[in-house]
Amino acid sequence: MFRITMAQLNLTVGDIEGNVDRMIDSARQAALHDSDMVVFSELSLCAYYPGDMLDDKHFLSRIDEGLATLKRASCSLPDLHWVVGAPTRSTGAGKHLHNSLLVLRNGQVLLQYDKQLLPTYNIFDERRHFEPGPDVAKVLRIGSTQVGFLICEDSWNDQGEDYATNPFMRMADAAPEVVVSINASPSNVGKREQRHEVFAAAARAHNLTILYVNQIGGHDQIVYDGASFAVEPERGVVFEARRFEEDIRTLQLHEGHFSLLHGEALPSVPKEGLPTMSFYRQQIVLGLRDYARRCGFRKVVVGSSGGIDSALTLALAVEAMGPDNVVAVTMPSRYSSSGSVDDSVALCKQLGIQLFTHPIAELVHQYSQQFLDAFSQPLTGLPLENLQARVRGVILMEYSNAFGNLLLTTGNKSEISVGYCTLYGDTNGGLGLIGDLYKTEVFALSQHINEIAGRELIPQAIIEKEPSAELAPDQKDADSLPPYPVLDEILKLLIEGDKLSAGEYDRARQFVQRQQASKKGRELVHRIRMLIARSEYKRRQSPPIIRVRSRAFGSGRQMPIAARYL
Repeated sequence: MFRITMAQLNLTVGDIEGNVDRMIDSARQAALHDSDMVVFSELSLCAYYPGDMLDDKHFLSRIDEGLATLKRASCSLPDLHWVVGAPTRSTGAGKHLHNSLLVLRNGQVLLQYDKQLLPTYNIFDERRHFEPGPDVAKVLRIGSTQVGFLICEDSWNDQGEDYATNPFMRMADAAPEVVVSINASPSNVGKREQRHEVFAAAARAHNLTILYVNQIGGHDQIVYDGASFAVEPERGVVFEARRFEEDIRTLQLHEGHFSLLHGEALPSVPKEGLPTMSFYRQQIVLGLRDYARRCGFRKVVVGSSGGIDSALTLALAVEAMGPDNVVAVTMPSRYSSSGSVDDSVALCKQLGIQLFTHPIAELVHQYSQQFLDAFSQPLTGLPLENLQARVRGVILMEYSNAFGNLLLTTGNKSEISVGYCTLYGDTNGGLGLIGDLYKTEVFALSQHINEIAGRELIPQAIIEKEPSAELAPDQKDADSLPPYPVLDEILKLLIEGDKLSAGEYDRARQFVQRQQASKKGRELVHRIRMLIARSEYKRRQSPPIIRVRSRAFGSGRQMPIAARYL
């Protein structure tokens, strides 16, 4: 009987000392269950992904100190094997580091496996810092059990689509009883099901039993959902750890089959994961909670326009931070409808949060008059609209500076895509919660939040209101943009393309094909394509947004600003 403890932890990038303490505590818990092995996630010593911190010699010295501390701690639990992820020095040509898996026991490193496949696509850039490891399988006999080891990407190329090397082939030749894979697999919609599909297929193809251990937590734009799991060749995924939570679980392995402690049967694993809206909500909530905590913010502030974007942002912030730690500010202008102010009041009452009112009409008038005095030209049209947004942005940043609240920006993916936002105005802030949600998804998630609450947390009047920036008389979003159901389908194809799920991709592709059947439709698609390209400079200067889809703005989509797109 072989016992393995999965330590699915919410570790902090760069907090070597704190991460080491968490790992030692987890190892002690594993020892209480007489585990043979405790398994941590990829780069668990420093957390994934430290980026250019890896170029800092002091940071690498702290890595060495942390590893030395783990070795000393392992001496107090001499029968336990610790599977740890850490950067290690490379002695050969190329980059000076490896992304490594180390097996520690009783103060010694029994095995080192260096990651072979280094992803450099979408949000990943590992080849920037690491040298690939050799094309070899690493196995270790622990008692009567032969254990093989892999790191994240090494397990994703069994079909040979992305790399010439397939580490699973070497591992199959070594024929271990179990393969331990340590991971830092980012979460996006559909990713959990994709992991299950890939690893279950590999387990069947190579007759391998696999234990997959993932990290959780929000790290800047990226959220890791945990959901560690165990796979058997015949039965597929037989166990899954909690999602969006820390989870330390011990499993028994006997003759290629997993069970709980004392031989208890494993609970069934649902084929489908969370419904999409529930997934969005939990991912964003964890992302905000960890971002604020790691950056030292206890409270947040949001500009409340009475519209659906700010309403949804406030509702998500309340779930993440609690109502006492969320503040809203409404800033009516001469163009704000009384309904928008009333809707903000009703929303904040439902959410149980404090609402401040800071009118901007007089400030806008003073700015406009001084502009006229200085430049002999009145502010009208778009410059006047943008001025109102920028005055609001200044007020919110003043509040953030004065009271220490993290300012949350409220733009959605549809508006960010086409530049329907004001630089240094409504783009101000430290983090965007809904910037990877299309407008149609904003409506759907708002309805979902009301459904799970069993009441109108977000007033129905806000959900049903026609979207408007209210920066000009009787202004509506539809004056500048096509209807959001039309815009969003075009945007999905142009921005995400084949990164979409199969169903979404087919729908978006067919929709765009129908549009391009007419001259008007072709002109619309062309216009949207150009708006996306011309708005890159705005996105480059905007706050990070929490990623929930397969291709988000930020590190996952790197496009030039000064380029000709057509």
